[in-house]
Amino acid sequence: MNKVFLLGVLLLFNFSTVMSQTTLSRTGGGGDTLQSAPKNKVAKIEQYLIIDKNRDTTFVDSTLSLKKDYKFNYLRRDDFGLLPFANLGQTYNSLTHDYKTNRSLPVFGARAKHFNYMEIEDIHYYHVPTPLSEMMYKTAFEQGQLLDAFFTVNTSKQFNFSIAYKGLRSLGKYQHALTSTGNFRFTTSYSTKNNRYQARAHVVMQDILNEENGGLTDADVANFQSGDPEFIDRSVFAPNFEDAENSLEGKRFLLDHQYNLLKPSDSTSNSIRVGQVISFEDKFYQYTQATRNDFFGESFLGNAIKDRVTLEEFSNQFFVQYKNKILGELQFNADYANYNYGYDAVTVIDGKQITNRLKGSVFGIGGSYQNTIGGFHLNGEFGLNISGDFNGNFLDLNASFTLSPDVNVMARLNTNSKQANYNMLLYQSDYLNYNWDNSDAFKNVQTQNLAFKIQSDRFASAGVEVTSITNYTYFGQDANNRVKPLQTDQSLKYLKVDLSKEFKVGKFALDNTILYQNVLDGEGILNVPQIITRNTLYFSDHIFKKALFLQTGITLNYFTDYKMDAYDPLLGEFYVQNTTDIGNFPRLDFFINAKVRQTRIFIKAEHFNSAFTGYNYFSAPNNPYRDFTIRFGLVWNFFL
Repeated sequence: MNKVFLLGVLLLFNFSTVMSQTTLSRTGGGGDTLQSAPKNKVAKIEQYLIIDKNRDTTFVDSTLSLKKDYKFNYLRRDDFGLLPFANLGQTYNSLTHDYKTNRSLPVFGARAKHFNYMEIEDIHYYHVPTPLSEMMYKTAFEQGQLLDAFFTVNTSKQFNFSIAYKGLRSLGKYQHALTSTGNFRFTTSYSTKNNRYQARAHVVMQDILNEENGGLTDADVANFQSGDPEFIDRSVFAPNFEDAENSLEGKRFLLDHQYNLLKPSDSTSNSIRVGQVISFEDKFYQYTQATRNDFFGESFLGNAIKDRVTLEEFSNQFFVQYKNKILGELQFNADYANYNYGYDAVTVIDGKQITNRLKGSVFGIGGSYQNTIGGFHLNGEFGLNISGDFNGNFLDLNASFTLSPDVNVMARLNTNSKQANYNMLLYQSDYLNYNWDNSDAFKNVQTQNLAFKIQSDRFASAGVEVTSITNYTYFGQDANNRVKPLQTDQSLKYLKVDLSKEFKVGKFALDNTILYQNVLDGEGILNVPQIITRNTLYFSDHIFKKALFLQTGITLNYFTDYKMDAYDPLLGEFYVQNTTDIGNFPRLDFFINAKVRQTRIFIKAEHFNSAFTGYNYFSAPNNPYRDFTIRFGLVWNFFL
């Protein structure tokens, strides 16, 4: 992928947009309107639509709020419950877990590499009255930057396309920790004038590369914690190795189209649609190392390491959907999936052959339902594999009720049964310890999730969630301290309770989010901190005759200590360890955010307390968290 060319194209789109930028004005009701200078027409901000996988629609929001500050990061979403590594673009350690899933097939491994990998549900489609573009920029750590550029246009009311690219390069503060990532997205949507036929498609190409160093040695962990000025320059540390890198690359093509068998009519709201969703995804994960290292044990050949695993996955869904104002929306679908996962060679260890591929097909059925009855909104989905090489099923039921305009109550039941991830079932490596075949040994992982939540801006938002897991599968350490996939016959129970509330007094506000967790059954197999909290005290006001909107304040992030998961760079996975406690360190960030017209500016002094609260901060065992640094960036919307 030619990153320079892609960025050049997007910058050209944005430049042309700047030359004819519209102005933003406020209406009496506080809504945004866009004044188009060439034709002197007004386009409302609510007309710039963003449409997700389930065809739920929102619109472009160019305001500045604290939630925008929480989302101004590498992932471009609220990362509460995630702890980043030292360099931008490295992985995140999960402080909390969500086991809800609507999938009945295994997923690709290297999950620590997937935080920035955009899945089908992460891709959006657009419908805009005038061309729209957005540029997001943020500084990185040493010799690099993060840029996300986006452009969309409707060439007619029926046809839209968008093109976007997010690129990152960051050298980092530690030796051999460079990151280089790219996410290219192209979407298009079309509908006939009578709206009977609708189609949308996307093409996504992604590459995520990290230099890996295995973290600090045990001796240097002590040096780091000492706070000795000799080690404040983090480049003086010699990590466990400096000749390895891993990469995840993938490309996906998807087409979703449907046709309404009934002609649109004002006299009826009925619709019968037939449709198809077809997708193909090709991805691979690779780990390379110049020379074998004792960090991972013995190898077959004793020289350069090159592990590469691929997955080709094709899916085809046909559906029939009936929609009625009274009965709601009911859909039935038939699904076909074909998968090809594995390696190019067969491995033999101690006379035992380890197969190189998992190949097969799965046929399934499924359906969904949604309806709104009075204040109740109901939606559900199910899927069942009826034949093929993998058994699996899921059921997802959701209900919500609006008690008042500010109070909404929600409940969810999700059950799932599917095989463990592909890399737990089958893995091959040039390192002897990283070879296994559990495709016939592991049972389906069975998950039951029950959740209740109350949302209210005026009072508070609170939720409780209980998850039970049977045949839980995870990466852990065997009796010889080797990282292996393990499956327990012990039933796990995992409780989460969250509470969030913002208090406002004049121009000051205090935003609070707190999460309590407890592993009721399965401690030592699933480890989480009991308390995670984020508290932000900030000030907001318009200044310079309302030409600039300012927000400034301090954010505290904290979690209690626990036996945090360790990181394995060869697998690109986190694994359970039960010897080292990490946590109980505060992280204070001071920020100044401002909005001028459609431009939002973010300046942040991250972890400014690092020098005076102790050097005991880590993102995983032997992997320090970030030191104090000042970073800035902006998000700039253009409306043509």
